[in-house]
Amino acid sequence: MKRFGTTTALLAALMLGTVAGCAGDGRHDSVGQYVDDAAITAKVKAAIVADPRLKATEINVETARGVVQLSGFVSSADDVATAASAARTVKGVQSVRNDLRLK
Repeated sequence: MKRFGTTTALLAALMLGTVAGCAGDGRHDSVGQYVDDAAITAKVKAAIVADPRLKATEINVETARGVVQLSGFVSSADDVATAASAARTVKGVQSVRNDLRLK
């Protein structure tokens, strides 16, 4: 009988752990939103790589709920504007936070 109680308690603890593990992190509404943001990030990075004036390795891109954040260091003010413009052309981008800095 004691073994049945221990097994039940262990099973209940595992189920609670599983439910808690599925909780959101507060940044994303759902798995679908996370996938959408990842796709936007990839497309923005591709747009930056495609522009020969920009050094893509110096520009970081993050997306949360369609808001793209650009960060890193670039050589000129024109590069700051060019990167923001490239990000804005991507479908699904709601807005761009341009935190790029000059070297």
